[in-house]
Amino acid sequence: MAFIKRLGWYLVGVSIGLVFLAFILKKKSGEEGIDFCYLPNCRTLKDFRSKSISYSDLAQEQIETIGLDSLFISQAFTDGNVDFGKSDTKAQSCKTYFVNFEEKEIELKNCETNIIIEKITLDQ
Repeated sequence: MAFIKRLGWYLVGVSIGLVFLAFILKKKSGEEGIDFCYLPNCRTLKDFRSKSISYSDLAQEQIETIGLDSLFISQAFTDGNVDFGKSDTKAQSCKTYFVNFEEKEIELKNCETNIIIEKITLDQ
């Protein structure tokens, strides 16, 4: 009978601890869940989202021709895939990245304080 009592008290303590842990994690994450952003693709896209965006003349023409808007760009910076094989991440001033999203490829330059979108092409 002593084992059953100890097991019962153990389960009560674990359940109280789990309730406190869930409460603390919800407060810390802002009620939207834990944001796991440690992989290179996620960290790069998060860096893009934190900077101001400007467009080259060619990119502006392509956006108007294809019929895209700024919502597409922000969605690409959330759900896109960075092609690190094609990207030039070793440049000193502005690094060149290629982001693939919805059968389109966005070429951009990631500078210190802003993003310059160079061109948008359709993947074939």
